[in-house]
Amino acid sequence: MRILGINALFHDPSAALVIDGRTVAATEEERFSRRKHGKRPVPFSAWELPEQAAAWCLKRAGLRPQDLDAVAYSYDPALALPADAMGLDDPWDHLRQTYAREAPGFLATALPGLDPGLVRFVPHHMAHAASGAFAAEGAARSSVLVLDGRGERASHLAARRTGARLEPLYAQDLPHSLGLVYEELTDHLGFLRSSDEFKVMALASHGSPRMLAELRRYVYPTGDGGFHATGVPWSEFCPRRGPDEPWNGAHADLAASAQAVLEETLLDLVRWLHGRTHDDVLTLAGGVALNCVANSRIAREGPFSRVWVQPAAGDAGTALGSALLLAAGAGDDPEPMDGADLGRDWSDGELGAWLKTAGVPFERPPDIAATVAQALADNAIVAWFQGRSEFGPRALGHRSLLAHPGHAGNLERLNDVKGREQFRPVAPMVLAERASEIFDGPLPSPYMLFVHDVAPGWRERIPAVVHVDGTARIQTVDPQREPLVARMLTEFERRTGLPVVVNTSLNTAGRPMVDDPRDALECFGSSPVDLLAIGPYAVRRDAIFRTGEEG
Repeated sequence: MRILGINALFHDPSAALVIDGRTVAATEEERFSRRKHGKRPVPFSAWELPEQAAAWCLKRAGLRPQDLDAVAYSYDPALALPADAMGLDDPWDHLRQTYAREAPGFLATALPGLDPGLVRFVPHHMAHAASGAFAAEGAARSSVLVLDGRGERASHLAARRTGARLEPLYAQDLPHSLGLVYEELTDHLGFLRSSDEFKVMALASHGSPRMLAELRRYVYPTGDGGFHATGVPWSEFCPRRGPDEPWNGAHADLAASAQAVLEETLLDLVRWLHGRTHDDVLTLAGGVALNCVANSRIAREGPFSRVWVQPAAGDAGTALGSALLLAAGAGDDPEPMDGADLGRDWSDGELGAWLKTAGVPFERPPDIAATVAQALADNAIVAWFQGRSEFGPRALGHRSLLAHPGHAGNLERLNDVKGREQFRPVAPMVLAERASEIFDGPLPSPYMLFVHDVAPGWRERIPAVVHVDGTARIQTVDPQREPLVARMLTEFERRTGLPVVVNTSLNTAGRPMVDDPRDALECFGSSPVDLLAIGPYAVRRDAIFRTGEEG
C-alpha cells in the first residue's frame, strides 16, 4: 500500500509517505514555506494544506498522486461536536469543520490527478496514537498515551496496541484539556500560545511550585483514567505579563506550579493505564509529550519499564500516524522509525553548486568532522548541515548549531546568536556509550525528549549545557546510526577531553529550522556563526570578510 498522510486542520501542517508499512518520507510545510508552524491554529487557516510537503514526499518516492492507494487525513469531522456543546469558546469552529469535510476536494485540487475518493478521515487522537505505537521499536504489545490541546471532541486518549490492532481504552472529553490549560498559561505569561509552550517549561526551572496546592483545585486526575482541567483563573495567581515585559519571580513560580500539577496528573494517567494493560512499554504522543521534564518523571516514577516518545509528537506527527494506521489496517506490517531524518537532502555535487552560485569562498577538507571538531575546540560556533533534515521540532545532528560546552558564556552567546530569551537552555549531544557516566536518566535518548541529571563532577566541566536546576536535555548518538556526528564527537574529545558538544537548532528566533542550502546560507550570513559545515564543505566567516576586504 502506498499511503500519503496529511495533517492540516489545526497547526504544524505536514505530510508523510508510507509504502508497504515503511516510512519513506515525512516533513513539515514550514520547512518549505518558511512560516513558523506553517500557520496559526485558527479556523480561518484550516483550509491551508501542506501542498509543498506532500508534493515533495511523492517526488522523493518517484510517485504521482494517481499512484497512491490512499490518503489519510488526520481528523474526522463526523466525530466532532459544535464548539459550544463541548464547552469551548470558539465561535468560528464551524468553519474549521466545513473545511475538514471538504478536504478531499481540496487535496484533489492541490495534488492534480488524485482521486478524492481515496481520502480517508482518521480520528485525530488515533493518528497521534499510531505515530507512537506503530513507529516505536519493540512496541508490538504496548500501551500508548496521547495528550494535546484538542481533537474532534476529546483532548486525550489512552489506548493499547496488540499487533496490527490499536484499541482505544479511554478518552477525556473537552473542555477538559491539559494542553489547552498549558496554552492558556503560555499566553498569560506573555508568550505565543500553540508555539512557545516550551518556554514555559524552561521558565519553570527558575521558580518554585508554591502555587501548586491552589492549582490543584482546577487541574487534577479523576481516578478513572481521566482528569479535570479547565477554568483556571490565571490572573488570580499573578498579573498577566506583556510580551515585551521582563518576567519576574511570580511568573516563574506560576510556571513551576503548572509544570508540577501537569506532571502529577500525567503520572496518575500513566498508572491507571498500566493497571489496565500491565504492559512493559509505553509510547507517548500529542503536543504534551514534547514536555521532556514530564516525560522524565513518567520514566523515572511510572510503572512502565520503557517509555518511547514520538520525536514529532505534536500535530505534525499525525500525518505519519494516520498513514501508519491505514497501513496496519490494510495488512501491511508497520516498520519502526529508524530515525527522525526523514526530510530533504542534497548530494555533494548539488551542495557544491549552491556554494558556487552563492559566490562564497569554501573548501573541501579531508574530513569535515575533524575540521568542525577543531573549530569547536577553538571555541567557534558552527552551523552543521548534514544529510536529511529532521521530522519534528528537535535538531538531532542534521540541522544544528554546535558549540564548546566547557565555556559557560557559550549559553548566552548562542541565545544572542539565535535572538532568544536568556533563560532558555541549550542541549548536549553525547556518544551513547559515554552518556551514563555523565547523565542520569532514560538511556538511550536519541530524540532529545527527556531531561537528565548532570553528574556533579561534570557540571563544572560542561557548564554551557547545564540548566539552572542541574539538568540537561540530552541527545545520545549511536555511531552506527550517525557515523559522521559520532566521528565529530570523538575528534572533539580527542582535542578537549570532553565527549559532549552543545547542540541547538539551526535557526533564529521565530523562524523555522533551516532546511535547504539557501536557508543555511541565509542563516549563516545573517548571524555571527564562525563556520558553516555543509555536506563535506566548510565555509569560514573570516574567509568571506577577508575576500571582501581584498575586493
